[in-house]
Amino acid sequence: MSSSVFARCSQKYVPMPVIDLPDRQWPGRALSRAPIWLSTDLRDGNQSLMEPMSAARKLALFQLLCTLGFKEIEVGFPAASQVEFDFVRALIEQQHIPPEVTIQALTQARAPLIERTLVALTGARRAIVHLYIATSPQFRQTVFQMSRQSVLETALAAVRQVRAYAEAHPETEWLLEFSPETFNATEADFSLEICNAVTACWGISAARPVILNLPATVETHMPNRYADQIEWMHRRLAQREHVVLSVHPHNDRGTAVAAAELALLAGADRVEGCLFGQGERTGNVDLLTLALNCVTQGIDPGLDFSDLDTVIRSCTELTGIPVHPRHPYAGELVYTAFSGSHQDAIKKGFAAQIAGDPWQIPYLPIDPRDVGRSYAAVIRVNSQSGKGGIAYLLETAYGLALPRRLQIDFAQVVQRALDTAEREMDAATLWSLFKQTYCQTETPIALTDLRWQPEAAGMRVWLVRHQGSQHAPLQGQGNGHIAALIDALDEPMRLVSYEEHARGTGAEAEAVATISLRWDDDPTEWFGVGIDTDIVTASVQAVNAALNRYYTAR
Repeated sequence: MSSSVFARCSQKYVPMPVIDLPDRQWPGRALSRAPIWLSTDLRDGNQSLMEPMSAARKLALFQLLCTLGFKEIEVGFPAASQVEFDFVRALIEQQHIPPEVTIQALTQARAPLIERTLVALTGARRAIVHLYIATSPQFRQTVFQMSRQSVLETALAAVRQVRAYAEAHPETEWLLEFSPETFNATEADFSLEICNAVTACWGISAARPVILNLPATVETHMPNRYADQIEWMHRRLAQREHVVLSVHPHNDRGTAVAAAELALLAGADRVEGCLFGQGERTGNVDLLTLALNCVTQGIDPGLDFSDLDTVIRSCTELTGIPVHPRHPYAGELVYTAFSGSHQDAIKKGFAAQIAGDPWQIPYLPIDPRDVGRSYAAVIRVNSQSGKGGIAYLLETAYGLALPRRLQIDFAQVVQRALDTAEREMDAATLWSLFKQTYCQTETPIALTDLRWQPEAAGMRVWLVRHQGSQHAPLQGQGNGHIAALIDALDEPMRLVSYEEHARGTGAEAEAVATISLRWDDDPTEWFGVGIDTDIVTASVQAVNAALNRYYTAR
């Protein structure tokens, strides 16, 4: 028996009842289009801050949201404070609202607050009045001490007040949004009753649609149960064709994005949330994650996150809340692999990717370039990394295509260096270590004064070998330059492999020669690399470097 403090949780915490929907349809559906987006960064996002944004910062965030493509933006709760009221008025009077953008203001279903909200919105080209009242038994009985009928009558009185004001001020196109707050904890029949009564009171029609927003104000159950609730409502709402069905999941269980996606499958048309899910308490729907999830399924979200780092920088400066380095899509490290097996798979994925084909890179569900990131940080090397990541960095940063056996050999060198340094190793540091290990042509041995002469049997070479204070003139013959050089060196060794490739293009191109040698008394394969505009010079450098690596290790 568990001795945990949670051992008695089955008595203390009661699960939400399951809605009866045996013929649910949403599990078999797939998303085919993006939802209508409503950003509440200026309301839910702002009220989540220890230090709410100033008017100037709110305006900057509003303009950013417009630039990103949001067409509906909840700009505040103007009845809550003079600051909130003045901000809404400034947006309207100073003409900050683009013609394609509709502002929304939130208010409780209380007459004085509604009046203040309507006055704040007066003069806007198009405005959404967002009425809400909590409907769950917990709120009705504990907070309000009201019956279902009293809650219903309060909601209808609020709707009538908005309708009367809208009819008296036809210069603004007024839209109604109604939220039965705590919908997900409300009896299904009462949610349906109050929503249908609200739409009828408003006079719903093709010319007078209503936004019905069904929030998971506090996540109380799994997202599939929320989807059942949304589908149940979707199938029963009166005049559903004139209803914009909206959802507003919060993130208490960490599943707000999943709840929103399943709700869309269940019939929802619209999603309310914040850019990085930075709403009050545990946050709400992360609109950036939801939008980029659409992208990975081949759906245009209608929002522009092609310069994601600018969005992150702006939001961080305006809200004071940093973006976590592992935040989906946006985090500094989410396109970065440290694991050796991950790096190897990514490297092979890039090699196999054909321009214009569907994106198929392991561990990268979205192309980093689509959100303004480069490939520079896709692979980073630390003690968890392997040969694939190391080779990828050297190839992308310095144009080196390392043979597989050299990748294995250098990975061991890097691992030893990382074990000592205990820190990440960037491309420049890898390159320096690589040259130090495989490109030494000065010590302990230097080969100079090479002269070549073609012969009928191949090639002859003359050179001087310098080792410490000794300077030995040598000559050798072979069927090519490398064979002649190895013959001249007169070492008990043989050539194991030779590979070459070009680094760069055009006049700046260089030849990269990779040599491996093996001595008769040593099973180890000793690598050397030469880089020069002349392939023969690069090959000599590679032999010289392999020779030095062998003698340095002895």
